[in-house]
Amino acid sequence: MSTESALRTGAIVALPSGRVAYTERGSGPTVVFVHGLLVNANLWRKVVPAIADSGFRCIAPDWPLGAHQLPMPAGANMTPTGVAKLMAEFLDALDLTDVTVVANDTGGALTQILMANHPERLGRVVLTPCDAFEEFLPEPFTRLPKLVRLPGAVWLASRLLRLPIVQRRPSTFGWLAKRGIPAEIIDSYLRPSYDSQQIRRDTKRFIVGVHNRYTLAAAEALTGFSKPVLLVRVGDDRIFPARLFERLAATLPDARLVTVADSSTFVSEDQPSELARLVVSFAAA
Repeated sequence: MSTESALRTGAIVALPSGRVAYTERGSGPTVVFVHGLLVNANLWRKVVPAIADSGFRCIAPDWPLGAHQLPMPAGANMTPTGVAKLMAEFLDALDLTDVTVVANDTGGALTQILMANHPERLGRVVLTPCDAFEEFLPEPFTRLPKLVRLPGAVWLASRLLRLPIVQRRPSTFGWLAKRGIPAEIIDSYLRPSYDSQQIRRDTKRFIVGVHNRYTLAAAEALTGFSKPVLLVRVGDDRIFPARLFERLAATLPDARLVTVADSSTFVSEDQPSELARLVVSFAAA
């Protein structure tokens, strides 16, 4: 399979909270992917083909987290609970049941809120390195909610992030993938915010609303989430400490913890074949 080809958005669904674009590949039991802040469905471009070819229907939306093409309505609820509700609306609109959700980074926090508040259509969950408990947002991103409140901050960031020297900083993309992210994929993440004032507005509204009270509340509810969860920890994560997944494993009633070596936070970039293998094995079981 190609490891660099971008996923092409093939469909749009209109939801009560707003429109969401997504790509779909394969047939069979459904796997839905949830990316994090300032990236889009291209985060999963290396794993979707292998999982689809193994007999699964893979659906990778562009969630409204700063690298999406379709702006949300001006009055949309862009808090973490609001975006988790949008995710539930997406599953409802496509009438998806017994879904396997695969999440990373900020998307993992949103998925935990989905598990807590809207578990009905979920069959099982795969959490790769992600926010949890007090770590929402983690270092070195904890200051983002205050920074984006400054006038013009999101506009300026959308310009500075185009510079490779800025992209390599730990507080941007520098610690997320061990061997870097291809320039054309980085461009797909950054161009929507660079081009659109409405996308920058969505980005600011979401980041301003981030607070660990959402993940802490979700963690309390997750003690009652009885469906299977696979926790995929990585060996070289510089963003999310190992103890987060140990705590999640102790919190969730039916959780299994595995560690993938030679990977940073974006395990779908660093070890896509191993992640695809784990998802296929877990979803098939």
